[in-house]
Amino acid sequence: MTTTAGIDTGVGPMLRGWREQRRISQLELALRADSSARHISFIETGRSRPSQEMILRLAEHLEVPVRERNALLLAAGYAPQYTETSLDDPSISSLRVAMERLLRGYEPFPALIVDGTYTVLAANRGIEMLLEGVPERLLTPPLNAMRLTLHPQGMAPRIRNLRQWRGHLLEQMERQIALMRSDALRELYEEVAAHPVPEAGDDDGPDPVACPLALPLVIEHRGTVLSFISTIATFNTPMDVTVSELAIETFLPADPETFAYLQSLTP
Repeated sequence: MTTTAGIDTGVGPMLRGWREQRRISQLELALRADSSARHISFIETGRSRPSQEMILRLAEHLEVPVRERNALLLAAGYAPQYTETSLDDPSISSLRVAMERLLRGYEPFPALIVDGTYTVLAANRGIEMLLEGVPERLLTPPLNAMRLTLHPQGMAPRIRNLRQWRGHLLEQMERQIALMRSDALRELYEEVAAHPVPEAGDDDGPDPVACPLALPLVIEHRGTVLSFISTIATFNTPMDVTVSELAIETFLPADPETFAYLQSLTP
């Protein structure tokens, strides 16, 4: 995945960019990192070259993604700290098996695993159910969750609250772009955001009384309206770039009718 860190790629300006994005003052960052505002200022202006330890400490307190921490280290002349392992690599086979087992165990409810650009790495039969009717050309690997959901010939025509769900997904992507600074992710955003927006009133939207906890995905399947609440899980304290960008998304039935319908499909 390519990243863009801005015009000035020195470690000082890069750290300043992350600090300003987080809306943290030099003094506040210094207190968190057990340093001084003067030292932080010298680092950001290039008057002081931070140690590898200091870069990683500041990155931790600024919640810089793992991939971008490597970029900070490289900009300062240090070797990357975090590996980027392919999911096909035997060294993480146990992780891959565990994730696939999790997806199967979640059936009949939908669940999938995506990477940092929403490429679908694995999915269970619940997701396959929701993709029924999607044209084959959109199902050619690599599958992309955002493209499948928002494409006018994908799942979008069956999503009853498309305007609301589309807004939720685009906001989610905007947050990811701010974190990852990925050209590929920005291109994907521009692609799916260009699809037609439903007119207000074109979809009924969820009943706020029936779904008071979170915005549900309301979608039709074989003439039955299903309602799901989405949850996303990521790995805690990842030490690998690939693992840091994995996300497991699960869809919980938002009402008894959806639960009963999915159970009825179970062999």
